[in-house]
Amino acid sequence: MKQVALFLLTWFMISYTCNAQEKTVIQKKSIYKTIQGKQLHVDIFYTYQTIQKTDNPAIAFYHGGGWVFGSPSEFHEACKRYAKKGFITFSFEYRLSIKEDGTYPDPEITPVESVKDARSAMRWLKENASELKLDPEKIIASGQSAGGQLALSTSLLDDINETTDNLNIDPSPVALLLYSSNVNTMEAWVDRILGERREEIWSISPFHNLKPGMPPVIEFHGKEDPMVPFWIVEYFMSRTIELGNHFESVSFEGRKHYLAEGNDQYATYFDEAIMERTDRFLEEQGLMPSNRLE
Repeated sequence: MKQVALFLLTWFMISYTCNAQEKTVIQKKSIYKTIQGKQLHVDIFYTYQTIQKTDNPAIAFYHGGGWVFGSPSEFHEACKRYAKKGFITFSFEYRLSIKEDGTYPDPEITPVESVKDARSAMRWLKENASELKLDPEKIIASGQSAGGQLALSTSLLDDINETTDNLNIDPSPVALLLYSSNVNTMEAWVDRILGERREEIWSISPFHNLKPGMPPVIEFHGKEDPMVPFWIVEYFMSRTIELGNHFESVSFEGRKHYLAEGNDQYATYFDEAIMERTDRFLEEQGLMPSNRLE
């Protein structure tokens, strides 16, 4: 009887340990690009269960902050959430237009450089898909505010590339998840951080570089957003759809730029209800993994 009890206890402990291991989200940091002596990092999230496969879908996140502020950590909770759903998730650092002493803008770094980094990031994912255990055809781009513009840039801004990139790799994602996204850079803030390079403002504007054949998009926006007015997104959507692209807009009465202001679970970017609506979009696009840990 004691041997049976000992066997059952041992079996339970092994099962518990394996189950806990599978459900634990592992976080690692890697360098994805070195430019002008600066190393740019990406935070990677996955589970033990996920890396047993070789063809996982991925989500690349770009934080907001007006191309001047912000941190990859702002998407960490979203990364962990989607890692548990069977994605491998990435939160990318990119160059910001702020000097070491905290003043801004930095004349050497503008949103053009941020765009180059965002496109480099997608190429890095695809070029290293085998090592990262990814399906290169199932990489999703996502961003909030300025990060939304960067996510869009991976599909739209074909003429802006780092000369050191492998230009044979198309950085376009399979789908786009946008939250309070900037969709048109023709604004005073962008003009200010471009400085003497303000003539480049057209080249980084998603609206002014729209084209057919975009990946499907879902965009969440507050109707009282003072930073990216809702009518600008509506105009962007109408033009995008005219070109034959798939664009879903989910709007919220009374909400401003930070869609979950006062709720810091996801850095005030969005709440769980918005995440669940994002899930449905991913399911509809056939991108939700079957190996969930929920």
